[in-house]
Amino acid sequence: MSAFPEVNKIQYEGPDSKNPLAFRWYNEDEVIEGKTMKEHLRFSVVYWHTFRGNGLDPFGSPTMVRPWEDGTDSVENACNRARVAFEFMEKLGAPFYAFHDRDVAPEGESLAQSHANLDAVVAVLKEEQERTGIKLLWGTANLFSNPRFMHGASTSCNADAFAYAAAQVKKAMEVTHELGGESYVFWGGREGYQTLYNTDIKRELDHMGQFMHMAIDHSNKIGFTGQFLIEPKPKEPTKHQYDSDVAACINFLRNYDLTERFRLNIETNHATLAGHTMMHELDYAGAQGMLGSIDANTGDLMLGWDTDQFPTDIYLTAQVMLMLLKYGGLNQGGVNFDAKVRRESFEPIDLFYAHVGGMDAFARGLKIAAAIREEGELCQFVKDRYSSWDSGVGAEIESGNASFESLEAYMLEKGEITENVSGRQEMLENLINRYI
Repeated sequence: MSAFPEVNKIQYEGPDSKNPLAFRWYNEDEVIEGKTMKEHLRFSVVYWHTFRGNGLDPFGSPTMVRPWEDGTDSVENACNRARVAFEFMEKLGAPFYAFHDRDVAPEGESLAQSHANLDAVVAVLKEEQERTGIKLLWGTANLFSNPRFMHGASTSCNADAFAYAAAQVKKAMEVTHELGGESYVFWGGREGYQTLYNTDIKRELDHMGQFMHMAIDHSNKIGFTGQFLIEPKPKEPTKHQYDSDVAACINFLRNYDLTERFRLNIETNHATLAGHTMMHELDYAGAQGMLGSIDANTGDLMLGWDTDQFPTDIYLTAQVMLMLLKYGGLNQGGVNFDAKVRRESFEPIDLFYAHVGGMDAFARGLKIAAAIREEGELCQFVKDRYSSWDSGVGAEIESGNASFESLEAYMLEKGEITENVSGRQEMLENLINRYI
């Protein structure tokens, strides 16, 4: 029996369509810069917000109407939910999905029971993947909800919590491999500290580095060649998290010799919580060769927490796609909708409205970014702005043939620098407006 009987497969109808259950911009077969939209965007639906979110907030009870739920946390209900999820994703036309282990299967009274519960639901996920052709973008383990992780997982002061987390990640990685997952994500929701009065930062970071090497060792043992990803976030739930932004994550990965296997999964709302734009975080990661995947959402700048709203801002999606095209795309990553409908958008149909809008926003952003790149005016401006480095003293500096002594002699002879040229920020912002 269909969970969404009123919805047919979402179709592309073009920019003039007024149908909220049709794509206006996302035409998956349209070729842009040598790849189809489907290949560029690699859309992924998240299991946790979309199929486990219930609308609960600190001030009110759950609001979501989900007729397929039977009110239990049973394995049987989890298996039925998995079939509903694939009906949704199939009608939406999303090629990927992502999950935490505790999203898809209930936690048992013991670790062994939790493993068994996960195996039972994974069997259904595998059947549905084979039926629909939808793939697993990445899996991960929930190492933050259970009270055992109140002090962290790999960074806990309790060695048993570290051991339990290792066992849980081992299993989550194995089922990700079994399902053909293309990546595996680590989000350190409680990997950080509340106060330094009770914290040994170096010891905790050393433990986290050791944990990641154990993960690499096990992936090699089972033959999992997927990309490992770390997801930056500065705070919430922990006051200060060790994976606070792209720069902090890259520093950690380099310090613990993990850059060969790890890249970054970058989220818009996390970027803004860290005081950065998404464009900055993507450019910084791309410049360091560490861009892996993205979580597509946005926050509300009037609220100071992780609201995980669906992306609708065309300026934002165009900026994101400029960066993704600049660095050659996402390869094993994807555009993963780590976003949830608002508490007041409680009917099942709202899940379609939200995802269709988000996919259209990114498709339009892709087309805008490609047009900007094709015309080349923005790229040429940047190239011209740095032209002093292409010859003369600039080229000598970049090639490593300059020293303080040679540069002093150069300036003593020249007397003053070549006159600066305006950065023309307002003109360039107006240039972007032409395409929007």
